[in-house]
Amino acid sequence: MHYILRLLHHMFGSLRSLPFCFHPSPRSRERLMAKSIVRDTEHGDHERQGTVWTATAHIVAALIGSGVLALAWSVAQLGWVVGPLVLLGFSCITYYTSLLLTNCYRFPDPITGTINRAYIDAVRSYLGPKHVFFCGCAQYVNLWGTLVGYTITASTSMIAVKRANCFHRNGHSARCDASGSTFMVVFGLFQLVLSQFPSLENITWLSVVAVATSFCYSFIGLGLCVGKWASHGEFRGTLGGTTTAAPSEKAFNVLLALGNVAFAYTFADVLIEIQDTLKSPPPENKSMKRATFSGIGLTTVFYLLLGCIGYAAFGNDAPGNILTGFGFYEPFWLVDIANICVVVHLIGAYQVYAQPIFARFEDYLAFHWPDNKFIHRTYSVPLPVKEVGSWRFTLSKLVLRTIFIMFTTLVAMLLPFFNAVLGLIGALGFWPLAVYFPLGMHMAQERIKRGAPKWFLLQGLSFFCFLISIAASVGSVADIVHNLKAAAPFKTSY
Repeated sequence: MHYILRLLHHMFGSLRSLPFCFHPSPRSRERLMAKSIVRDTEHGDHERQGTVWTATAHIVAALIGSGVLALAWSVAQLGWVVGPLVLLGFSCITYYTSLLLTNCYRFPDPITGTINRAYIDAVRSYLGPKHVFFCGCAQYVNLWGTLVGYTITASTSMIAVKRANCFHRNGHSARCDASGSTFMVVFGLFQLVLSQFPSLENITWLSVVAVATSFCYSFIGLGLCVGKWASHGEFRGTLGGTTTAAPSEKAFNVLLALGNVAFAYTFADVLIEIQDTLKSPPPENKSMKRATFSGIGLTTVFYLLLGCIGYAAFGNDAPGNILTGFGFYEPFWLVDIANICVVVHLIGAYQVYAQPIFARFEDYLAFHWPDNKFIHRTYSVPLPVKEVGSWRFTLSKLVLRTIFIMFTTLVAMLLPFFNAVLGLIGALGFWPLAVYFPLGMHMAQERIKRGAPKWFLLQGLSFFCFLISIAASVGSVADIVHNLKAAAPFKTSY
């Protein structure tokens, strides 16, 4: 879902901050905007060339990802009445808070103020340093949690390729078990190699491939659901969704479904970075609002199609992951292609989530130990291909990045539960990043006083979304605990 942000900076560059002024006239704003482009060019940055259409494409690319694979299951837990309403509800909340966030790209004026080039910079400008720590914790916990989720998802897709071929050769009733832990180790080894690249710019090609493959498997999944639905020609499912023996299990599944939907809609933490690619004039916030409407609108239509057609195709038996739950056995080659695309997508997406964590930690070490050879001494190893040159590294990056990826893989092996982990990530990231900070920055920008009618409305929305995040977290943790009772560590099989 969000790996595109680093690619955007590499492709388009960004502008430097501008001096701000308070509430100038419209004509003065136009002059300031024209001067701002000149200033940025003089300071050596590339002039931003992004448009509404490129920003729309980036938003769609940031939203559509592995979260779509769980939408049919989520609608199945909620039923025909509540399921589509939840998808629409999350869409509306995300759209509204995103509109508010577009005005925070500059401080204090949304048109002529100083540029905030990242989400956390906007939080620092509008809410102060006290909120920066909370924002950083929310962002980096979300980043690391996503790495765990990607490891689990990639391993299940690799297993699905092996099982699909086995079922094709030996029949659908054959035992085609495979070890999830083995494939997680394989995926982790790929990441160990890629993690030694010094920066994201050196693996830009991998991000481009990842974007293409995410669209590929998403549309293959939709096509397979349409084919399954057409094969029996009836709307399966019920108004209230799945039924279980215990009411508590049904309640926890509903809460888990909310977390899965939240995961699919979260992109607020990269909105500022996407906006930083837009050219000006026209004002960036106006262009971004149009792009947000188009991007979220297109994504919502796709989510409704995939979630509802998947539920109509499978009914209450919808698998947790439409590409690995084996609702589809044939055409096996198309299922294989989709799952291979998932793996390729996640190989690239993993690094774009991991590299900011590496950068933050390594900058901290370099600042506190400026003369340490373990941290700063660079080694060079010649490579067989002369065009590539040599591999340059420091011992700190080699050792610490390896330990980090090994630990992340270990956690994934201990918690190999696709829907539960995705739900927990979505629940933890939705309220603080998509609701709390955007609403807080909007109230600071508009100087909305405590006790005013609009203040109560915004606080009510924030509290409502907070309850949703808490409830979804409870459902996800309950599912993890339930699955742990039946799972043996490092012996997960599918």
